[in-house]
Amino acid sequence: MTGNAERSSTVSDTRFPGQGPIRHQPSPQRPEGAAREGQSRKLFKKTAAKIGLYAAVIAICVYSFFPIYWMMISSVRPMERLFLDSSLVFWPPDFASYTSLFQQTNYLVNFMNSVLMAVGTIVVSLVLSAFIAYGATRLRFRGKTTLVASMLFAYMFPPLMLAIPMAAAFRWAGLTDSLWGLLIAHLAISLPLAVWLLWGFFKAMPFDLEEAAMVDGCSQFEAFVKVVLPLSAPGLITVGIFSFLLSWADYVFALILIMSDQQKTLPVALASLLGAHDLRWGEVLAGASLIALPLFVIFIFCYRYFVAGLSAGALKG
Repeated sequence: MTGNAERSSTVSDTRFPGQGPIRHQPSPQRPEGAAREGQSRKLFKKTAAKIGLYAAVIAICVYSFFPIYWMMISSVRPMERLFLDSSLVFWPPDFASYTSLFQQTNYLVNFMNSVLMAVGTIVVSLVLSAFIAYGATRLRFRGKTTLVASMLFAYMFPPLMLAIPMAAAFRWAGLTDSLWGLLIAHLAISLPLAVWLLWGFFKAMPFDLEEAAMVDGCSQFEAFVKVVLPLSAPGLITVGIFSFLLSWADYVFALILIMSDQQKTLPVALASLLGAHDLRWGEVLAGASLIALPLFVIFIFCYRYFVAGLSAGALKG
């Protein structure tokens, strides 16, 4: 009896009309040790993936920022120890290279030229791109999409391909060795990208907001200034940052279009310090460190707006 009871407890019979008994075997249970081993393997894989990701990010950051750090550290080393001392930390700092840079070169003049070019590029790019992008999204005319696409197509060419024919045209117009000509060259690079970014913002913005403003008595221009532009602040900041970077770091156009020392911008002026027989590395490193300083300031204070503007422009466009 006990044997039959045990057998009936482990194996059950189910009978259907016209069929024989169907035996149901109990499902085997996974041992607790195997379950724990599977969970530990998953945890190990997740931990290894996180460690690999962090290691890759750290390696990329070191690869990107170490040359800048070495440049800044080397700029405060004495010239006689510039290539003899390879330590990553140097103390006390020696600012002789900075003193020589300001006293023996036209660094301040070249710095002001770069500031004027960057500010002019930002202002003109913002004004022109805002009007062009707004007109391309609100006005109805044939070929407006082709117009925006053709402006972006011009941005695809490298600056050197544009600089050579532009130099010939500027020489004919009398704009060589002039900051006005250099400003026009910078706009040729920054304006297409600025129009494309703002076009995405204005295209996704509902026209009902402007209609409500015009019902309240605003003209279309006032609605554009008071409603559209404030709502497009992330895009405007992104355009301003892009325009500043393109103008501040430009070397090709300034090298081809500018000849006199008083009109040179910082990148070209620093490159001229590396002569064939006189390599003034200390002054070059000091000047390059000062060039990088505004970029760090912009990165620290405008990073969030820059990322937000790019993300919003990509989603809206």
